[in-house]
This record gives sequence, C-alpha cells and structure tokens, in this order.
Amino acid sequence: MAWSTRELAELAGTTVRSVRLYHERGLLEEPDRRPNGYKQYEVRHLLSLLRIRRLSELGVPLSKIDVVREGDSSSPETLRALDAELAASIERQVKARSAIAAILSDGGPVDVPEGFEAVASRLSSADSSLVHLYGRLYTQEAMSDLRRMVESDGSTLVGDELDALPPDADDGTRQRLADQLTPEIARHLASHPWLTSPGARLSTSEGAAREMFADAVVELYNPAQLDVLQRASRAAHETLGLDPGSTPSS
Repeated sequence: MAWSTRELAELAGTTVRSVRLYHERGLLEEPDRRPNGYKQYEVRHLLSLLRIRRLSELGVPLSKIDVVREGDSSSPETLRALDAELAASIERQVKARSAIAAILSDGGPVDVPEGFEAVASRLSSADSSLVHLYGRLYTQEAMSDLRRMVESDGSTLVGDELDALPPDADDGTRQRLADQLTPEIARHLASHPWLTSPGARLSTSEGAAREMFADAVVELYNPAQLDVLQRASRAAHETLGLDPGSTPSS
C-alpha cells in the first residue's frame, strides 16, 4: 500500500505542511516516487511520522527529536530539561488561573499588577501604575510587604477623595486629607522599617529608584494630590522621628 503526502498527513493527524517541514529537517525519510513524479509513502514512513508526532506532542523541539528518538546518551538529559520546562509552564498557568479567578471575583482591572489581584479594588489607576513600577524596583519580599500594606489599609473613602482631588484644591482640603493619611503612612513605616532604608530590598540602585519614583509621581498625580502625599509623608516621618528624605517613596 502507498499513500500520497495528503493521505499520509491525514492518517497521522497532521498537515501536509508539517510533513514537508519534517522532510526539510531530515526527520522524515523521502519516499520513492511514482513514474508520474508523485511521492508514494509506505507503512515505515507512517510509523516514522507517528513517532515524530508523538515526540513533538511531548514538547521535544524538532532539533532534539533525532537525539531522543535514537536513544543518544544525552537523551535523558534532554528529557529532564523538557520536564523542568513543562513544570515551570504548569506553575505559570496555575498562577495565571489563580490571578484570573481573583480578578473575576473582585471585579478588578485585568491589567492589575501581579500579586495584587485580590486588592485591585483598593488601588486607584495611579496607585496601580505605581505598583507596576515598584515591581521593577523592589524584590519579591518587598512587594509582598507592599501588598500586605494595601490589604491592611482602612477605609477607602480617603483614597477615593484623594483620587478625585482637583489640581486647584484649596489648602484646607489638602491639609485635611494629609492629616487623615498621616497615621496610615506612619503605621506602615513603623511596621516595615525597611521603607526608611530600602537599599537591601531594591533590585536596582537606590539612586535609580529615587529618580524613577520622582519622575513617576509627577506624571501620575496632579499637583494637589502630590502636595497632599508629601505633607502626609513628612508628618508621618516626623511623628516617628525619622528623616523625611530617608526613603524613595517619601
């Protein structure tokens, strides 16, 4: 019995294009041709193609299929490396499913920073953007602390009012909001002393972190909001007897 390329592909559950690719890579032997020039595949070609397909389904790269198929001495190492890649892929997928479930449950934005899905509703657009940047500046341990800070924050009413604060807000309104935010900031500074000396928790230089943070807050918050945050931060530092300039997030 002999089959055409199309028939062989259908029997193996693949495509003509894949069969041609396997020929190009030297994985599948070229068959004899009929007098009219058409290829005629036999059972041995089908079996070879099925084995190639099986290894491909397991995730073996085309460049490694011959090594694994022929039982080369490096074959076990190739399979162990593939297994490690699959394990990492499964872990990423499990994390992604967990994140999606949290987003759907909480109704937060889809692009919420990783690890903050369950508290997305507590973050304003500016806060969420800042957390994205923090993810590039701080270690995972520091990001875990930041997530706990968001989780422990009290009423979101102050945050909502700060989000809606117009650029020309009067001084009295600014000071009132700063006074309301001060205890919360002071509590975070007291609970997480590394905030006043973040060097060990940074994945970049402290100078670069300060520069990125300074540029970001100017773009993300309007002048009145920035003024409120600066007043509250200074007051919180003073309450704890700390240098107001001791942390890039001050």
